[in-house]
Amino acid sequence: MKILQINAVNKIASTGRTTSEMAAFLRNAGHSCVVAYSVGPQENSAWEYQIGSKTDAKMHGLLSRVSGKQGYFSKGATRKLLDFTDRFAPDIVVLRNLHANYIHLPMLLQYLAKKDIATVAVLHDCWFYTGKCCHYTVAGCYKWQESCGNCPALKKYNKSWFFDKTAEMLEDKKRLFGAIPRLAVVGVSDWLTNEAKKSPVFRSAEEIERIYNWVNTETFSPREPAALRQQLDLQDKKVVLSVASGWTNEKGLDSVLQLAGRLQEKQKLLLVGHIPEGVDLPDNVLHIPQTNNLEELVSYYSMADVLFQPSLEETFGKVSAEALSCGTPVVCFRSTANPELVGENCGAVVPVGEMACLTEQITRIFETGKDFYKDRCRKFALENFDLQQNMEQYLRLFERLIQK
Repeated sequence: MKILQINAVNKIASTGRTTSEMAAFLRNAGHSCVVAYSVGPQENSAWEYQIGSKTDAKMHGLLSRVSGKQGYFSKGATRKLLDFTDRFAPDIVVLRNLHANYIHLPMLLQYLAKKDIATVAVLHDCWFYTGKCCHYTVAGCYKWQESCGNCPALKKYNKSWFFDKTAEMLEDKKRLFGAIPRLAVVGVSDWLTNEAKKSPVFRSAEEIERIYNWVNTETFSPREPAALRQQLDLQDKKVVLSVASGWTNEKGLDSVLQLAGRLQEKQKLLLVGHIPEGVDLPDNVLHIPQTNNLEELVSYYSMADVLFQPSLEETFGKVSAEALSCGTPVVCFRSTANPELVGENCGAVVPVGEMACLTEQITRIFETGKDFYKDRCRKFALENFDLQQNMEQYLRLFERLIQK
């Protein structure tokens, strides 16, 4: 098979790593796979195609904010991508994140429909089936199930300065996706997949299926934590870990700080990721700046007694999956996809905002001891988030779609 993946990023951040890992797997299995992307390391590989330029993306972002329409610019860059696609002649096109100001969505989708190319839309967030929102549960807005408009998140997710075009963009998505003859939709969690099934955008899709994201279970595996504990002076401490690329209240920073205020003397909170200027951290919080070093990240996961996932809007929750793969139990709020990533005896799920309950469950995990959870967490990760297993699901889907 010949597969073209299109994503905003390549080899960096969560979706970029997922994209490059799928490409490597497919090529190792004897298939041809090209990644088309906007941002990422430039290695001049025959298997990579960079879309547009930084200048083009900045102009697209500006026009998007002025017009209120996202994904309606970068015509020249998109035309070149489609010329490349003609030359590559893929059997399957995999669409990932398209909302980073780098592609003309109508041109791309009309091309896929006209050429009758089997298309798989992989949902990493909710943007494909809403007017413009990547998330909507905290705002409590479900208008996308019929028609958008009067958007409560107009100033978020690639903000619009002046106009609310969400109703028009949703209608365009209904029409454009509906015209693709062979369309399949993949949600990366049960929660996201079930939400997508409620959307009028995907009413004509051949299939809507859940295939979990994966983690590299060989890389993300338990490590001996003694040396790192000594390095960080945590030998006699119980450690709660929280990880994000960047911390905001939307990612749960306020909940993390509330939890820190409830920890006991021999308990420490390790916070990994960039925090905004002006945020004062309590003395019992050890802050590690953002790291892209996977081995370092694996060491933090392995060393922690428990991971606290504070985000209320997770369409998968890769941090939770990575922690579990390293044998570390997870505590999260009962919101979006979070609960389904915490298997039986792999941590705890607590009601949203119930800090007393959260503290109680973390204390219970401390008292039970990590040895009880370690093998159970690892087993759950291997059964659900293994690359080989989940890629086999994709290959079966690709084959069914090609044969239609």
